[in-house]
Amino acid sequence: MEFFRIKRTIPFMRHALVLNLISLAAFITAVVFIALRGFNLSIEFTGGTVMEVHYQKPAQLEQIRESINELGYTDFQVQNFGTSLDVMIRLPVREGESSAEQSESIMAALQQAEPDAELRRVEFVGPQVGKELVHNGLMALLFVVIGIMVYLGFRFEWKFAIAGVVANLHDVVIILGFFAIFQWEFSLSVLAGVLAVLGYSVNESVVIMDRIRENFRKYRKMPTDEVINSAITQTISRTVITHGSTQMMVLAMLFFGGPTLHYFSLALTIGIWFGIYSSVFVAAAIAMWLGVKREDLVKPVKKDDPSAELG
Repeated sequence: MEFFRIKRTIPFMRHALVLNLISLAAFITAVVFIALRGFNLSIEFTGGTVMEVHYQKPAQLEQIRESINELGYTDFQVQNFGTSLDVMIRLPVREGESSAEQSESIMAALQQAEPDAELRRVEFVGPQVGKELVHNGLMALLFVVIGIMVYLGFRFEWKFAIAGVVANLHDVVIILGFFAIFQWEFSLSVLAGVLAVLGYSVNESVVIMDRIRENFRKYRKMPTDEVINSAITQTISRTVITHGSTQMMVLAMLFFGGPTLHYFSLALTIGIWFGIYSSVFVAAAIAMWLGVKREDLVKPVKKDDPSAELG
């Protein structure tokens, strides 16, 4: 299915050097901010107080957030837990205040607005849990990267495997750079969004690599850069359909999903756009500079093979 078809091949690789230098500058900037400023980690990583509150009627999450805001809290989470009647509240550690004291002040504020609010559970989550989450998240990221490299290496060729992994790491670091620069809250949902972007981005790279392989078979004497240009041009319509429909769904979460999904959808939005960019200009260009050629992707046909005449 195509919305449109471009008859003239767009010379993407003509500008590959300049665009990759810009990408390198953005990558280095992101790494510097990550190293110097770090992340604004949520209480899932840093530890804090977890409260479970039950209501007799569906909880008004915005009203609950306003009540907690009035107590001076800024870094906290409020979300439904199981049903619309149950709410989970996560509070950061406050110096000189215990979990019991925090829960008492929060419940007093909540019961002023809704007298039927009932505290079901309160517990302290230590920072050790946060360290385990960081370790598990980094391990998940490492295994995803290794899996992508192995997959691309078997399906295509090692040059494409390297190009694909570099492009995917480019997307991940850029997303993390945004969160470090603007100090947006980095939570488990954001980590899930980053891992989702890895799979989403590699899918776009695989589509382009598949078309490059097909064009190497079809255009036997065409230079590598022109083969890549034609492959990218031919997949533009598919890219618009796929990424456009995905972005509409993510924007719906961004604008209407509330605070719980805000940064998750923001990470996906950044990843979608940079995923398109990296697949076209980073992955394809690196594969070209590594010297990918027809013989790497298309096995030579033996002279005594009857099917050779069909090529």
